[in-house]
Amino acid sequence: MPYLFGVLVVLNAVMLGYYLFLQQPSATQTLKAAQDEITQPLAFANSAEYIPPVIGSKE
Repeated sequence: MPYLFGVLVVLNAVMLGYYLFLQQPSATQTLKAAQDEITQPLAFANSAEYIPPVIGSKE
């Protein structure tokens, strides 16, 4: 029984190493759309135009 547990631990470590380091993930359609959205320039609006005027006096 201890040998079976040891084999399972080693097999688990090998599979984890394979999926973490060797296998390259394939880009899904959602990932491609998100990457395209990130690379597009953002629209800029000057928010200072929308600040309300100061009310009252500084006295």
